[in-house]
Amino acid sequence: MSSPGTIDCWKRIGVWGDRSCPELTEYLHCRNCPVYAAGAARLLDSAVSESYLAAHATHYAKAKRDSRHGTRSAVIFRIVREWFALSTTVFREVAPLRPVHSLPHRRDRIVTGLANIRGELLVCVSLTATLGLAGEVGSGQTARLAVVSREGDRFVFVADEVAGIYRYEDTDLGTVPATLAHAHATYTRGMLTWSERPVGVIDDQLLFFTLNRSLA
Repeated sequence: MSSPGTIDCWKRIGVWGDRSCPELTEYLHCRNCPVYAAGAARLLDSAVSESYLAAHATHYAKAKRDSRHGTRSAVIFRIVREWFALSTTVFREVAPLRPVHSLPHRRDRIVTGLANIRGELLVCVSLTATLGLAGEVGSGQTARLAVVSREGDRFVFVADEVAGIYRYEDTDLGTVPATLAHAHATYTRGMLTWSERPVGVIDDQLLFFTLNRSLA
């Protein structure tokens, strides 16, 4: 039978202690030592209290909660009065609203100018024009600049509000309603319901194709 001093010697003088145990020269690690093995055997042979059994019985009797987190994630944001979601794979940064410098001799409604994001000038685009929305963007206190990037192409757009990240499955996507404006529907892969609001999931590949074509 082990002496009281050897009951938890691995915590005091073993690898989880100060490593002063002379047996470490032979066994290298406490798990290779017969004293440690004997301690594990004692733990397994010890009686389990009734309170321990009752607490674990109550825990495992509870109904299992759905822990599904979704395999896709998107950033939800608002443009004027409409809510949209864009894949987190293309979102790079959300920055405070700042002046957008217009480009001379450009009459394209999609490309609105250049924005300075931490010393880098990025092309600023209008999702209002791209998606065929009506109304003024960027007038509220919650307005932000959103930086997006795909395959090396980087753009900035003004969002009236950025709500955060939302996870979902493809099976959660609903059909695009026929009443949706044509341009809006063209870029929408499907609809999500978030906080009791309809959210259009944007096709980022088609969106970036249109934005790049606007630069030509």
